[in-house]
Amino acid sequence: MTFDLLAQDPTTKARAGRLETAHGTIETPIFMPVGTAGTVKAVSQATLKEDVKAQIILGNTYHLYLRPGLEVLRAAGGLHKFNGWDRPILTDSGGYQVYSLSNTRKIKEEGVKFRSHIDGSSHLFSPEGVMDIQRVIGADIIMAFDECTPWPCEYDYAARSLDMTHRWLKRCIERFDSTEGLYGYQQTLFPIVQGSTFKDLRIKSAEFIAEQGREGNAIGGLSVGEPAELMYEMTELVCDILPKDKPRYLMGVGTPANILENIALGVDMFDCVMPTRNARNGMLFTTQGIMNVTNKKWSTDFSPIDPVLPGAASSFYSRAYLRHLFQCQEMLGPQIASAHNLAFYLWLVGEARKEIIAGTFGPWKERMVKQVMTRL
Repeated sequence: MTFDLLAQDPTTKARAGRLETAHGTIETPIFMPVGTAGTVKAVSQATLKEDVKAQIILGNTYHLYLRPGLEVLRAAGGLHKFNGWDRPILTDSGGYQVYSLSNTRKIKEEGVKFRSHIDGSSHLFSPEGVMDIQRVIGADIIMAFDECTPWPCEYDYAARSLDMTHRWLKRCIERFDSTEGLYGYQQTLFPIVQGSTFKDLRIKSAEFIAEQGREGNAIGGLSVGEPAELMYEMTELVCDILPKDKPRYLMGVGTPANILENIALGVDMFDCVMPTRNARNGMLFTTQGIMNVTNKKWSTDFSPIDPVLPGAASSFYSRAYLRHLFQCQEMLGPQIASAHNLAFYLWLVGEARKEIIAGTFGPWKERMVKQVMTRL
């Protein structure tokens, strides 16, 4: 994987770049739709390509390990062949999912023992095992196995967790560097900065991760309930330490405003379930603001969902028709809404990229944050 930094905004720390992977090019800043179990919920691969204009999607190690399982994925030739997506894929390590199973998991130096949320069966995720699983899945970018601390948490817990995450990272790197990809192309390992919302721990972790010299780096453990200002403070602190010539990925973020503010701090890559999860409940993100399409006020609004966006989901269907689908609980409703929200997120980072290259991102961002978060 290679990364070229193409432009930097003169008034903020925003950057525009280009990532080259075995499965294609990614233009940054980028938003990555989340395809937890090998599918972006309610959105077909054709729609992701043609309407959403997705350049890279996510898969989840924990979910794919449980279903369909490694035997099926290996027989298929990896996740790309299994789900028919021929563009880049990133898999997270399952650390966050295991963290969220707080009642059914035990964290030890060896790794994490947990019970499946499907059938209660017992499993162990170790740093080495997670690298092996992600080799079988075959994503272009794979994540180190870490512990995501909750917020708030005690300083001593966060410090102990961070030290273990760093020890686990060394084990991930050793296993990754001593193995080869299974399907004839290169994979890339991103380490993850942790440290909760404690400045000294974030600095320590960012310095340690930077020392590893990997091709890209991630920031984890944010957007877990902390105030947005704390998220921005930690992100800026870390971005100022991580190498400028490597892509920076902020995991699990966020609202349109979160994404614009973090682009301004130097983040290149984002993912979040918000656009699809909220879409399934009728919340739409548009170029003019946020609308709840189930509200009665849209029942006779026959204008397109968002005529600014090029995709069919946004420009072909009316707001009134989409509201009708939700009122009737028709499956097509969440499908249209999900495709639209993702198209908006990809449009937003695409516009941000144009503004960075033009040198006008700063004032544009200030205007857009207010605009896209307005309640319609």
